[in-house]
Amino acid sequence: MYMFDFYMFILNFILVILMVLLSVAFLTLLERSVLGYIQIRKGPNSVGYLGILQPFGDAIKLFSSEQVLPYISNYVLYYFSPIFSLFLALLLWLLFPYITFFCSMDLGFLFMLCIMSLGVYGLMVAGWSSNSNYSLLGSLRSVAQTISYEVSLSLIMLSVFLLIGSYDVSFFFYYDVWFVVFCFPLFLCFYCSCLAETNRTPFDFAEGESELVSGFNVEYGAAGFALIFLAEYAMIIFMSFLIVLFFFGGNYSSLIFFFKLTLISFSFLWVRGTLPRYRYDSLMYLAWKGFLPVSLNYLFFFFGLSVLFFMVLIG
Repeated sequence: MYMFDFYMFILNFILVILMVLLSVAFLTLLERSVLGYIQIRKGPNSVGYLGILQPFGDAIKLFSSEQVLPYISNYVLYYFSPIFSLFLALLLWLLFPYITFFCSMDLGFLFMLCIMSLGVYGLMVAGWSSNSNYSLLGSLRSVAQTISYEVSLSLIMLSVFLLIGSYDVSFFFYYDVWFVVFCFPLFLCFYCSCLAETNRTPFDFAEGESELVSGFNVEYGAAGFALIFLAEYAMIIFMSFLIVLFFFGGNYSSLIFFFKLTLISFSFLWVRGTLPRYRYDSLMYLAWKGFLPVSLNYLFFFFGLSVLFFMVLIG
C-alpha cells in the first residue's frame, strides 16, 4: 500500500512537471501575441491554427541547433548551470499541495526559501563560467538585485504565514481567505518583488540589452539558452501561483483559482509591454528604502497581533 502511494506521488509530480513545461510553452506564445497587439502588429500566427504550434517549432529549432562552446570557458560549469537553474525552478513545484495523493511539507516555507536562494548560484555561475566580461557584469547585477529583493520577499511571505499560523502551504486551502483585502500594500510589494525575482520588466537588469548585449546568458545559444528561458518562465508561473495562493484565496481545487493564476501571469506580460526599465540605483533604493520598511512594519504588526491573541486565549 505504501509503495502504491509512493508510485502515485511520483506519477503526480511527473504530470505536474509536464503540465508546467507545457504551460511555459503556451505562455511564451501568449507573451508574443500580447506584445504584438500592444505594439499594433501581428504576433506569431502562421505555424498551425492561430500560431498554436509556434512554441513547439521554436523548441525543435533551439534543441536541434548546434551548441557553440566558448573556447576558454569553464566547460563543466558552463554546461551544467542552465540545467541547474531549470532543475531548481521545477523542484519548487514540489510545494504544490496535491489533492489526490497528498504531499504536504510542514516546513514548506523554509524549503521554498532555500530553493529560491539557490537560484542565485545558477545566474552567478552562468555569467562567470562563460569567461566574458559582458556576461560577468550581467550576472553581478542580477545577483545584487536578486539578493536585495529576496530580503523583502521573505519578510512578506513570513507575514502571510504568520497570519495562518503555520509554515505549511496546504493551510491556505483550509482558510481560503483573500488576504489582499487587508494586506494591499503587502500585495503590491510582493508583486513588484516577484517581478524583480524573475528578472522581468521593469527590473530586467540581468538582460539589459542596450547596456550588456544580453546579460549573463550572452554566450549561451541553442539548448543552453532554451533551458535558461524555460527556467525563467517556470518561475513566472510559480510566482503567479504564490501570489494567488497568498492573496486571492487558496482553494486550488477550483477552476477559478487557475483562472486567477492566468490573469496574474498575463499581468506579468502586460507590465513588460507597458513600463520602461528602471535605473539601477532607483531599483536598489526601492528595495532597501521602500519595500523593506513596509514588510518589516507589517511583520511586527502581525506578530504583535498574534502575541495579543495568544495572551487573550490563555488569559
